[in-house]
Amino acid sequence: MSSWMYTGADMEERRKSERHSLDSTLVIKRLDGSSGQQVSIDITDVSKTGIGFTCDTALEIGAVYETFLKIWTQETLHAFVEIVRIVKVADKKFNYGCIFIGMPEMDNSRIMVYETVQQMTGNENR
Repeated sequence: MSSWMYTGADMEERRKSERHSLDSTLVIKRLDGSSGQQVSIDITDVSKTGIGFTCDTALEIGAVYETFLKIWTQETLHAFVEIVRIVKVADKKFNYGCIFIGMPEMDNSRIMVYETVQQMTGNENR
């Protein structure tokens, strides 16, 4: 794991897109070949630019992972994410922030539709 890990709660907000909750889990797999291990995570929020999640596995900041995200329509989006934030929330429990890299425009549009529906129904969750 990287030598940098933020463990406090007073981080400056730098998100470019609104985040919304999504009840889903996803499996991620590291791309650089250093780990073929698949890790299950719990998504805490999603936007058109990235996702937030928690997991029990220590991941490395800056690492790129392949993801298969099951969305509210029961479709699975194939995407790649880069870890940009790590917060240790408990012993062996981490909260991560990731940005999507190389996500197809069609999949990005599906997330934007979800954001719009959440805003219109008043189910916003940042």
